[in-house]
Amino acid sequence: MIKQTLLSLVLAVGFGAGALHAQDAMPASHPAADPAPRDPALKPVFEEFGGKAGLVALMDDFMANLMADPRTQPFFANVDREHVKAELVDQFCVILDGPCTYTGKNMEQVHRGLDIHRSQFNALVEDLQKAMDKHGIPFRAQNKLLAKLAPMHREVVTR
Repeated sequence: MIKQTLLSLVLAVGFGAGALHAQDAMPASHPAADPAPRDPALKPVFEEFGGKAGLVALMDDFMANLMADPRTQPFFANVDREHVKAELVDQFCVILDGPCTYTGKNMEQVHRGLDIHRSQFNALVEDLQKAMDKHGIPFRAQNKLLAKLAPMHREVVTR
């Protein structure tokens, strides 16, 4: 119960009350946010995730969760899931100050036209949390990553 409350708090702090409405989406004319903002302070968190190998294993379970979840499965059914996992590994690795480079697109480009609703975005976060729990990633480390990812909702949620 405490864990779910803390996750809700991280999401609320990152998103702000009511911030996930389409009118809050970043305008196309506004420069897109950095999809992988490196944070040297998170280097110890990178190690708590098991380094790059840990992120690869995490993404395998995360994708399995996304495919098993009827709220998120339609978004991943017809994509190159191996490519998506590789991009996510690099993105998370860079954010956590690991020795990686993220060369993928920004979040607005990747999610344009997908008509993603707040509830679907939140489902994805839940699926990520389940995968992190399975891998024994400390809750504090999970929250540090989620806090870095949370602002990206403005470019992902489109309705």
